[in-house]
Amino acid sequence: MVEPSVRRRERLTAGVFWSPVLAIAALSACAAENPRGNVPMPPETRRDALVEMLHGVAVDDPYRWLEDQQAPETRDWIDAQNGYADTVLASLPGRDALTALAGTVLEVDAVGMPNERGGRYFHTRRQADQDLAVLYVREGLDGEDRVLIDPHPMSPDHTTSVNYLDISHDGRLVVYGIRDGGVDELSIRLRDVDTGEDLVDRLPAARYGGFNLTPDKAGLFYERYGDVTPRVMYHAIGTDVADDVQIFGDGYDVHHIPVSLLSDDGRWLLVHIIEGSSGPTEIHVKDLRSDTPFTTVIRDGVTESWAEFAGDQLVITTNLNAPNKRVVLADLTNPTVEHWREVIAERADVVIQDARGLGGRLAVSYLQDVQPRVAIHELSGAHVRDIAFETLGSVGGGSGRWTSDEAFFTFQSYHRPNTIYRYDLATGEQTVWAQADVPIDTQKYEVNQTWYSSTDGTQVPMFVTHLADVVLDGSNPTLLTGYGGFNLSRTPAFSSLAAVWLESGGVFAEANMRGGGEFGEDWHRDGMLDRKQHVFDDFIAAAEHLIAEGYTTAEHLAIRGGSNGGLLVGAVSNQRPDLFGAVVCSYPLLDMVRYHQFLVASFWVPEYGSSEDPEQFAYIYRYSPYHNVDETATYPATLYITGDGDTRVAPLHGRKMAALMQATHGAETPVLLRYHTDAGHSGGQPISQQIEEMVDTVSFLLWQVG
Repeated sequence: MVEPSVRRRERLTAGVFWSPVLAIAALSACAAENPRGNVPMPPETRRDALVEMLHGVAVDDPYRWLEDQQAPETRDWIDAQNGYADTVLASLPGRDALTALAGTVLEVDAVGMPNERGGRYFHTRRQADQDLAVLYVREGLDGEDRVLIDPHPMSPDHTTSVNYLDISHDGRLVVYGIRDGGVDELSIRLRDVDTGEDLVDRLPAARYGGFNLTPDKAGLFYERYGDVTPRVMYHAIGTDVADDVQIFGDGYDVHHIPVSLLSDDGRWLLVHIIEGSSGPTEIHVKDLRSDTPFTTVIRDGVTESWAEFAGDQLVITTNLNAPNKRVVLADLTNPTVEHWREVIAERADVVIQDARGLGGRLAVSYLQDVQPRVAIHELSGAHVRDIAFETLGSVGGGSGRWTSDEAFFTFQSYHRPNTIYRYDLATGEQTVWAQADVPIDTQKYEVNQTWYSSTDGTQVPMFVTHLADVVLDGSNPTLLTGYGGFNLSRTPAFSSLAAVWLESGGVFAEANMRGGGEFGEDWHRDGMLDRKQHVFDDFIAAAEHLIAEGYTTAEHLAIRGGSNGGLLVGAVSNQRPDLFGAVVCSYPLLDMVRYHQFLVASFWVPEYGSSEDPEQFAYIYRYSPYHNVDETATYPATLYITGDGDTRVAPLHGRKMAALMQATHGAETPVLLRYHTDAGHSGGQPISQQIEEMVDTVSFLLWQVG
């Protein structure tokens, strides 16, 4: 592996000879000279005659043997697949140019959101010649940055990363996590900021939630879930982890997720319990100074509410009687629903995302036609001012404290890197605290929002980013992406892939399908369970709209999705293989009949349903990508990406689907699997590895649709 500093020097000295236009031309020429039929045949994969009867339906599963990740035959198969992918991708011209371009986007100084504690500012920073983010502390706002924890020496291949989990009020103790190879599980350490030494306390690698140090640093509260039933634990500093005490968690199942918060004075412990990844949410609160049990704030099994502390009150964002959400306040001594006081009412044209107590006021984030805004309100609900920007983008962050007027937030867009602003809640003054220096001329691009009709007439929005002088002649290589699930809202955020694609002369589009949270809970529910097909219909309609408007044609249209988005592109490439020229499917869910049996997938049953239920099986089986490959159709070229380190979405999905697609269509079109043995769903990839994956992805796509 080439060191990133070496690669950076080579790029800087050779960059004057590089042209993304020439790279596209070379890849297009390669596609013309080397038709899909001349690509080497993929490795052969053993096919078993395995048929399982489910609810009276014969379900074929010829590649179930690939579910055994550690079996020698599976490991040999993975090696053969990576070798095949290397053979095909390495032969594509223009990869050196794309490596240089990816380096200009990824090998830059990057700074994370700061958190002030005790006059110290804690943040992450990755310098341009580094693979990983380093944890820093700054003495005072204008002080010098000091390295607190550097992960680079922790692994020779730089696949071990670190992150802040909590910081004591006085800024003298931090809790941090160590992640190996992108897995969800973390090992937990505590570090003395003054001495730079770790304490003896160590929590073993596991799936943790948040951490909350007590104000006196005598202990910390933390969450465990996933492989165990959800629970909130207390660890006394300096004691054996085996002696940790469970504070909350009796009576719940493994598909529940806990999220806890501790009040600034350490008196109140707040616990949320989420049913699955996007299900109903309940809230409980306990006075730690008394022996009284937790008080249930809300637990109706239907609605979603989220609470945070605002001094001696709770500020709650809820969809109770408000699908677009509203904001209420509750006294900690009497917090139940009947005593809530509404301060910001639901609006038909706005979806409230969350509300936080900062600087004695409320900072409320909301979406209006999928365009993020932030408004500052008094506790009475009175509007103070808006935080807005002149272009489409995303406002995020909001780090700060109830007792301080200082807060930090971010702004970014598809082609504009993340900028961190310091904001004065009292005056509204904002200044740039840090900004990524990506050498992209943002003025030459524009982001537009367009609306189109889905199959059933529903109006769906989509963001389209392109050169300001784009020619709508149907010849533009276009990359369409989306998510459409779990109540997540996809707003214009910086994407290194989008930046590389745009700099390569492409059009980048992201559709806001149903299933997300862009228009409240009704929009979410219209794309889940038995209505999941609406998500696929919305995405197909987005592709058709791009073609109808002259941006591209099916020949030049590529699609990409990851995780739930991987399920999306897997399903639509089955349903409309004629509509796309290439597909990249990353860390995907694809065998929807068996998905719920692996890792933490029980979290997602409220969103998708389960094949164990006869009615749910019927609609799941109709769209499950692994079970709906059309052997008679002509499919687009497809690249699957997954890896051993994905401990969230089992990588068996990518293995089984790649084997099936190669067997049915590998003789007609390229079907590749890039399988990482040291990367996973939660990131943690060194920049050098991110560049390699970026080059694989973009060179593959441009080869097919450029």
